[in-house]
Parts: sequence; C-alpha cells; structure tokens
Amino acid sequence: MNTDEIILVVEDEKEIADLLEVYLTNEGFKVLKAECSKDALDHIGKEKIALAILDIMLPDIDGLTLCRQIREKYLFPIIMLTARNSDMDKINGLSMGADDYMTKPFNPLEVVARVKTQLRRYTRYNNSEAEASLEFDRDGLYVCKESHKCELYGKELSLTPIEFDILWYLCERKGVVVSSEELFENVWKEKYLSSSNNTVMAHIARLREKLGDEPRHPKFVKTVWGVGYKVEE
Repeated sequence: MNTDEIILVVEDEKEIADLLEVYLTNEGFKVLKAECSKDALDHIGKEKIALAILDIMLPDIDGLTLCRQIREKYLFPIIMLTARNSDMDKINGLSMGADDYMTKPFNPLEVVARVKTQLRRYTRYNNSEAEASLEFDRDGLYVCKESHKCELYGKELSLTPIEFDILWYLCERKGVVVSSEELFENVWKEKYLSSSNNTVMAHIARLREKLGDEPRHPKFVKTVWGVGYKVEE
C-alpha cells in the first residue's frame, strides 16, 4: 500500500505508541506520535492529518476533551483507545465525535484494519448510497460484492463462491437474523428440504474457520439458536 496519509498516534505509553507506529508504517502510512494533548494539537496545526488514534488517559487534558477540541475544527476520523472496558466510555467517546473505539489490550492488526476502514468510509463519504451498499466494512472484515473480495485484517481470504455468497447475503442484511431456509433458497437457488439444514451448517462451519471465528463465541457470523444466523451491524 503506497500512501502519504499521516496517522497521528496520541499515546503516553511509549511501548504502545511504538508498536502502532511499526504496524502502521509497514502499511505505508506516515506516523506522527504525541505523548500529550498539547503536542497532538501542535501536530494537527502543522500537518494534514488523515486520521488520529487517541488514548483517553493522557497526562494533560484527557482524550475525550481532546477529541471534542479537534471536532471544533476538523473532520478527519478519530479512533479512541482506552484500558477501561466501559459502555459509558464508549458512549462518551462517540458523543464527542469519535468514529470508533477500541479497548486495550488490542490486536495491532485489528487497529490497522480499523484505520483502513475509517479512511475508506471518510474517502467515500460523498459517494452514493448505492455504491456504499456494495461493501461491508466492520471490525477488520471487509467484503466487496462488486470485486468479490473478502479481507480480514487487511489479508485477502480465499472463499469458495458459495462461502462468499453466504457471507455477502448475511452482510447485506446486517443486524437481521436469517433462517437456514432463507439462506439456502437464496444462495443455492433450490427448494429447502429437511436435509438442507445440514448443508447450510457445514458451509457456515467452514466459513467461520476461514474467518477465525470460535465456534462457541463467533465474532462475525453469529448463531441465534432456533432462528438462524446474522452478522452484526
């Protein structure tokens, strides 16, 4: 990936800041680091920032306040980082204008994937809804109907046509529970029979394996027992 986009990492823990710098630099981004809000605002005033990653706990003003100050002048995407797994922290961050939220400890590859997700969304902000509806982009999973491409944390997955069609059908209806019968008849284009459920289950299992989903606690393709399957919004 060749890019001149600048990612600002505002984090007072040097090890975390350095780790993010390594992974983002490997993806072709230029990384600026700041240990406090004052230094972050100095960078923002001098450079064209594409996206900022803000830790909530900073030595001067906190990351939530910094996020609000940034939003007074700038629209670039903001991802919040925190060591606290609190719904209220997430709500506060998003209400201040953040675009995404991650809890420490995190997978650096997922952070990179979310950075790319936010940059794609920001870039196509003015595109038509029809164009946007051809893509699913969430939590490191990117699926594009038009190119028939599926990526997980930036790495392309090799899916069979049936596996891709299952995944896209669920992504297109994100948040909605899809029954085995509906899935089978719309993907396989055949009449659903009692034996068809086994076919659906086997393909869902293989798809989850490729997505790295744990059978008991899947992250992407979830089972709603007695009803069907869904992908979260």
